[in-house]
Amino acid sequence: MPFFAPTFNAAPQSVQPVVRLNAATGKREFALMRWGLVPFWASSEKLGLSTINARAEEAASKPLFREAMKKRRCLIPADAFYEWQPPNPREDPKIRRPFAFALISGEPYAFAGLWERWRPKEGPPLETFTILTTDPNEVTEKVHNRMPVILDPRDYSRWIEPGDPDRLPVDLLRPFDAEKMRAWPVNSRVGNVRNNDPELLEECPRPGDTSGGNSTPLLNFPD
Repeated sequence: MPFFAPTFNAAPQSVQPVVRLNAATGKREFALMRWGLVPFWASSEKLGLSTINARAEEAASKPLFREAMKKRRCLIPADAFYEWQPPNPREDPKIRRPFAFALISGEPYAFAGLWERWRPKEGPPLETFTILTTDPNEVTEKVHNRMPVILDPRDYSRWIEPGDPDRLPVDLLRPFDAEKMRAWPVNSRVGNVRNNDPELLEECPRPGDTSGGNSTPLLNFPD
């Protein structure tokens, strides 16, 4: 397995390792891709700024993701992700609190993703990915109304293998088992993508600043 340095605060448009099937061998491989999917038919790569996530219930029919859903499914390794809780009007309405979410076991897992290869008029092709999201489970709903699709390891092969294009594995796009997950508040330093250190994961019951940020998967890859 190749070595990837830990990423504690991955940001949209950053380049991250993705697992897909090699077109020639059919075996799994790592590929470095930019976060924010650019469809092969797009006129500009700027479209990727708004496609970091794809709603699971729309991916099979929405033109942005439809072809990738049929032919280019992938796994995005991670071991935690961040979500921002909306301000509490009974407290300070300006403070948004970030939370980290992970498995109780502490094991890494994989998000369900889609990838694309876009060819500009000049220069090398650009490979990009998006993360599928679904309804929240009982752990994540206390903070956010969506959550990334976390796949069970037994479903990895079924998700990334081509299969029947008329019978897509959409049944896998469901909330992960809440009993296997935990959440804890972290410092809002995670709202600044220049911060990328292990301390971001430390529990911080009452973050002391008011900076905000986007929901950002924490991609921390094992050796």
